[in-house]
Amino acid sequence: MRKIIFLFAISLLSFTNNLIAQLTGCTDSKAINYNALATINDGSCVYELDTITPILSINLDNVISETSGLIQWNDQVWTHNDSGCDPIIYALDTLTGNIIQSLPLAGTSNVDWEEICQDNDFIYVGDFGNNINGNRTDLKILRVSKNSILINDPIIDTIHFSYSNQTDFTATGANSTDFDCEAFIVSEDSIFLFTKQWLSEKTSVYELSKTPGTHIATLKSTFDVKGLITGSVSIDSKNLLALCGYSKTLQPFIYLLYDFNGSDFFSANKRKVIVSLPFHQVEGITTTNGLKYYISNEYFPQLNTLQKLHILDLTTFLDAYISASLADSQIKMKNSLSVYPNPATHSVTFRADNFNTIPHDIIITDLTGRALMVFVKDESEIAVDVSNLSNGIYIYTIMERNHTIKTGKLIIVR
Repeated sequence: MRKIIFLFAISLLSFTNNLIAQLTGCTDSKAINYNALATINDGSCVYELDTITPILSINLDNVISETSGLIQWNDQVWTHNDSGCDPIIYALDTLTGNIIQSLPLAGTSNVDWEEICQDNDFIYVGDFGNNINGNRTDLKILRVSKNSILINDPIIDTIHFSYSNQTDFTATGANSTDFDCEAFIVSEDSIFLFTKQWLSEKTSVYELSKTPGTHIATLKSTFDVKGLITGSVSIDSKNLLALCGYSKTLQPFIYLLYDFNGSDFFSANKRKVIVSLPFHQVEGITTTNGLKYYISNEYFPQLNTLQKLHILDLTTFLDAYISASLADSQIKMKNSLSVYPNPATHSVTFRADNFNTIPHDIIITDLTGRALMVFVKDESEIAVDVSNLSNGIYIYTIMERNHTIKTGKLIIVR
């Protein structure tokens, strides 16, 4: 009898531990309803409605008074104008607001450019603004090779699309459609569009092929943002997405979406932050680290609100999540990293699956700590020529954003 009771107690304890291990709830310590016992984020987090003030705002050149999208690439911030303007993208000086470079996209036209985005190889420009009558049948995204931009000879192809659930193309009149779009992101294999819904003030996510050609954008989900979405930026390695927009009274905001799975963007944390720039028509947003953001607003003549670039520090809202995400990526990196052959003769390969999403520093030193070779790479597999190193023992160090992930011995034998 005692044995049965003992076994029952053990089973009950095991069952209880499994329940705790799989407890769903709000896992974000910044939320009002944070549950410290929860291990699975169920998207239930609730937040106070906070306001943030830019740490810096600068006027932009009058040439880009209709700034409508932002990216950071090649150590510069790039933007473009929207409908009816010249088909040009511009690199900006983020201290003065001056234009550093103007790059015409020859052979294209700007019907209504509303967003700019990128992946490792291409810059994408969304010519899909549709607020005039909601009945455009020429929606498209321009895809520009980054390598061709670097030699000032842009190679451009086009992704044409239509919405899977738009069957009525009757003219709606100005600002009266839910099939307008001003925001999109590009993942490894797809494009995701975020609509600007004038009637419902929601946003719908559509998935679209990133291959040039003609495609259907498939409706995935809809979320009530209580505003008009105008821009987006994502950091895939952190499952972090930021949407910018404004209310119908021109009160700008940022919607932070994070800790989601795959492309189910509205399944986890959803935090709205008001930007203290009343009567600013914010159109573009970009970031590289998930903490410091640039946003831009276009010229609003009725109130004489000038076009500006603003810098926001969202550390207060995202520091805990970013730190946890960084720690998690470092653990994954450490566990998945392989170095071969070791001992090596003339070449050694460093491999990790997430090299292709986060830049890493590879440092090879001698036993005194003197750096002999330093590489910055973001490929998944990196072959390093070590033929100039003498026979002996060396130390390799893998670093991510100044944090050491892994060190080990590298032996050279010939």
